[in-house]
Amino acid sequence: MLGLGTIGLIIVAFLVIVALSVFFTFVPVTLWISALAAGVKVSIFTLIGMRLRRVIPSRIVNPLIKAHKAGLEVGINQLESHYLAGGNVDRVVNALIAAHRANIPLTFERAAAIDLAGRDVLEAVSMSVNPKVIETPFIAGVAMNGIEVKAKSRITVRANIDRLVGGAGEETIVARVGEGIVSTIGSSKHHTVVLENPDMISQTVLSKGLDAGTAFEILSIDIADVDIGKNIGAELQTEQAEADKNIAQAKAEERRAMAVASEQEMRAKVGEMRAKVVEAEAEVPLAMAEALRSGNIGIMDYVNYKNIQADTSMRETLGKMGKEQDKRTDGKK
Repeated sequence: MLGLGTIGLIIVAFLVIVALSVFFTFVPVTLWISALAAGVKVSIFTLIGMRLRRVIPSRIVNPLIKAHKAGLEVGINQLESHYLAGGNVDRVVNALIAAHRANIPLTFERAAAIDLAGRDVLEAVSMSVNPKVIETPFIAGVAMNGIEVKAKSRITVRANIDRLVGGAGEETIVARVGEGIVSTIGSSKHHTVVLENPDMISQTVLSKGLDAGTAFEILSIDIADVDIGKNIGAELQTEQAEADKNIAQAKAEERRAMAVASEQEMRAKVGEMRAKVVEAEAEVPLAMAEALRSGNIGIMDYVNYKNIQADTSMRETLGKMGKEQDKRTDGKK
């Protein structure tokens, strides 16, 4: 069995190990040693303060060492404040180093503002050194002669560090260039002018200063491809002619309907007049009977009236037979 002295030593050793583990966990001694070896003066109490402020010391000290080795004047308080604001300290320091190597004037405050604005400051610096090419889809415009012309362009842009915060993005550049292409094609009297001089589009669009208010600077606009589309003018004329024909047909149908209605109305009037004639003819026998009763006419007058009616009927029958005979004779000829 172990003695009390041995047990006491084991307990003390265990407590010492636990205390050292807690100490080295809470106090980043190895990080402090790395900073001293790199020539960066960081107090051990500053590292402890970072732990108390819930700041990961390695996220601050490692970028600080990187900046010091690159010859940048960056303070530990600047890096810590940017970290507490939610920024990416390592990316900002990398951007500052890249800008310093490329002789691009970029301060820590500007880089931190760009990073906090949600833009990739390192990508912006890289784009300032190596311009980016944006390829647009086919943009269609119609020349004055009605022929559709489709043009595809390549836009070479460079990031403008001063306008990265609050400046418009690539979508605005593409939209403005597309608008310029459409207006340039539309102002051409003939589509062959655009086909012969496609650089006319790029020169016209580039002279409009389309990069104003954006986060980029347009270096060049090159027309990559030009194609002929539809004959929009002919299609519009065809559609207009079809519309005019439909309108004319509708108006003719309206006039026909009005004529039919008028014909029906006239037929109704003829029927009405015939009814009045029949009604008037029905009153003739009554009037004659009344005249006979009153002695205004005699029996011989009535007989003469009937003879005149019979003679008239005979003449009408003979006239109809003569007409039918003439028609048959003409048919045989």
